[in-house]
Amino acid sequence: MQMSGQPIFILPEGTLRQTGKDAQSRNIAAARAVADNVRSTLGPKGMDKMLVDSIGDITITNDGYTILDEMEIDHPAAKMIVEVAKTQNEEVGDGTTTSVILAGELLKKAGDLLEQNIHPTVITRGYRLAKTKALEVLPSIGTNITINDRKILEQIAMTAMTGKSSEAAKEPLAKIAVDAVTSVAVTSNGKVLINKDDIKIEKKQGGSMDDTELISGIVIDKEIVHSNMPKKIKDAKIALLDCALEVKSTETDAQIRITSPDQLQAFVEQESKMLKNMVEKVVASGCNVLFCQKGIDDLAQHYLAKKGIAAARRAKKSDIEKLAKATGAKIVSNVDELTKDDLGHAGLVEEVKISGEDMIFVRECKDPRSVSILIRGGTDHVVDEAKRAMEDAVFGIISAIEVGKFVAGGGACEIELSKKLREYSQTVGGREQLAINAFADAVEIVPRTLAESTGIDPIEILMNLRSEHEKGHAGYGIDVFQSKISDMNKLGVVEPLKIKQQAIKSATEAAEMILRIDDVITARSGGGGGMPGGMPPGMGGMGDME
Repeated sequence: MQMSGQPIFILPEGTLRQTGKDAQSRNIAAARAVADNVRSTLGPKGMDKMLVDSIGDITITNDGYTILDEMEIDHPAAKMIVEVAKTQNEEVGDGTTTSVILAGELLKKAGDLLEQNIHPTVITRGYRLAKTKALEVLPSIGTNITINDRKILEQIAMTAMTGKSSEAAKEPLAKIAVDAVTSVAVTSNGKVLINKDDIKIEKKQGGSMDDTELISGIVIDKEIVHSNMPKKIKDAKIALLDCALEVKSTETDAQIRITSPDQLQAFVEQESKMLKNMVEKVVASGCNVLFCQKGIDDLAQHYLAKKGIAAARRAKKSDIEKLAKATGAKIVSNVDELTKDDLGHAGLVEEVKISGEDMIFVRECKDPRSVSILIRGGTDHVVDEAKRAMEDAVFGIISAIEVGKFVAGGGACEIELSKKLREYSQTVGGREQLAINAFADAVEIVPRTLAESTGIDPIEILMNLRSEHEKGHAGYGIDVFQSKISDMNKLGVVEPLKIKQQAIKSATEAAEMILRIDDVITARSGGGGGMPGGMPPGMGGMGDME
């Protein structure tokens, strides 16, 4: 801005600013770069990424959210795409790569429309119409499913695991995932409710993935505190305390003056007596296993051991809550109030050494409302990736049961949705029609990426797929192992409808937000000096944000 030949600076020195198409094109390029980073991980033939952090720790994965979470992304628009993956991961637990590459493709198609001088608000309005129509159409593409459709639930779990390192053992792992979900499901007012926090997924290096097991109870990464305590207790009666078995220090400032050995002896004996009284209360309740959220004094441990009670201390609050659900025990805040009615029950509690570390297994709980899956594998990296695959499978099953519908995988759902959106665009006038068609093209990025991973011509395979869908074969998708198109329902390649719904919601909203930005002002710390090209600081249209 300039008045009478004198420039006026409204921004502090050293600020970078980009406006108009320059800002939009840079934001789109940054978002697309993020999407391209994870695109090659999509599908059964997706590749893995090795991420090495600043201290040398290695992560090997093809999970979209894990990759983006580990990458140190600095660009503000790129961070918005990472938020898409985060939302997808929190809401559904799977489909993070799908949502990210869809957001990237929506922005790429929007960039083409911007080049044709179509205003960003027109594009965002068209995208919003397309999103609304897509969410309206998707349930009609889906097929109904209930918690009793065990075979389909296992297929959903196996589809989530395919392409990950746990694929070799996907069938037994899928059965474990379905068993875990069905055992914690609760029916209320005719609706099935599942809390994913009720399924604890614990990992431990050692053995192989075939050693992975479902425990009808809880695994706790703790040890029994005293060597004289029993390590294996059948017909366990379990007490849960969230208070310490220790003599508390006074809350007020106080001093005790001891002037003779007799007084010291009396003081020590009194402390010992208080601890003994606490243990007597525990013994009186009839419990033989004690889990304490806080500390247990060494002397209290000795008394508990003498009474044959196994105890673990400093258990996590979340573990105590899961134990309560699994065993039916009540969490008690004051040892004086512990009674027989507060105890939970388990068929077996045992301490087991796995990979050199002691773990406590609470097994054979009757009708547990919380269960554990113990993941095993040869190396840390294998166990980590197997845990991520199991989380995807478990959350996928939960999503399918919650919404009550599933769709064909292998790009079949996206091709069918694209077809319906193109039909819908014919009913919409104006330039928004172009944006809806662009949205329909963008949705096809999923089958196109799957086709590219097979090594065959993606254009030819997409044309054949469209042809089959025009004939009414809505379940046809890409069989990446045979490099051809097939009926995905017959192959058992199915996914929860919720994955597709959430991916479209979050990807569209992120794309709309990025498209509406036409001015990026970046504050630079340390200021000083003019900008490149002899332009004074604070003026628009210069600087490099990336």
